[in-house]
Amino acid sequence: MQDTRSHAATIEAAIARDEAARHPLVASWQRSSVLHDLDPGKHRPPERLTEQELAEAQERLGVLIHTSEFSLNQLYMAVGDVGCSVVLADKNGVALSRRGAQQDDKTFNKWGLWTGAIWSEKSEGTNGVGTCIAEERPLTIHKGQHFHTKNTGLSCTAAPIFDHQGDLMAVIDVSSCRADLTAGFSRLISVAVVDTARRIETDHFKERFSDARILLASTENGHELPPEASRGAALIAVDQDDLVIGATRCARNIYGLSNADLSNPRTLASLHGNDVDQANEYARAEQRVIQQAMANMGGNVSAAAREMGISRATLHRKLKKFGMTR
Repeated sequence: MQDTRSHAATIEAAIARDEAARHPLVASWQRSSVLHDLDPGKHRPPERLTEQELAEAQERLGVLIHTSEFSLNQLYMAVGDVGCSVVLADKNGVALSRRGAQQDDKTFNKWGLWTGAIWSEKSEGTNGVGTCIAEERPLTIHKGQHFHTKNTGLSCTAAPIFDHQGDLMAVIDVSSCRADLTAGFSRLISVAVVDTARRIETDHFKERFSDARILLASTENGHELPPEASRGAALIAVDQDDLVIGATRCARNIYGLSNADLSNPRTLASLHGNDVDQANEYARAEQRVIQQAMANMGGNVSAAAREMGISRATLHRKLKKFGMTR
């Protein structure tokens, strides 16, 4: 842990030089100091919810806690042996679920890396969970980059999880208080954290659109992946009529979709910028239905007409129109 005075002086000097526009870290320090009126040298225990408040917060997050269980367990298996704690926090920075080695529980509980603890920027200043929420991007806050001196022994890597409407839903954080954890190793952990966030986001999206086809957003026809594409899964949900009824945050950015666009579904073809000949599409659909009816009835025109609810004469005219034989 850094010396309180030197750490506070570093933060104050960076803010005084007005480096916030060029350095996201300094922008977070500035928010912590100016917006939230926090003192980097103040030592106080982490804020925690009551058991009732914690239960209510877990209920608000809904099924995501259950949906994310497998992926969080896999993440912990990857980082737990190096003394890391895995936390799932809601969009308010409240730790709702955690994983950690039993022998480290006392230490992590003391640090506040425990269910019910609040890790928003408003509460703890610059930190993995809170700053990830504020900036809605994956990041690592390594030791002395924390705002509060009391947290400079921690190295925290976090990634956001967005819901099916593209809004921030939760944050995954992997933290360690080991003195020998290097910044380079923290970057390796970051890859695993971001990958886990993507999997959870994908699982949640598939669950919300369980009756739809889930497709990977395409970059064809001039669409390019924006920089934020690395922050989530680029998925779209398509119904039985090939209408786009849902899109993840990343897919929305790729196609320029808004909630209003999805409330009035568009065809998958138009999403890719293709002009659709509706008359031709209708004719192809009609021909396909006739072919299926004829096949189901073994080529019997009368039976196929009855199945389609049209007269035998009408079906004969359509067979002639499309150049179809029995």
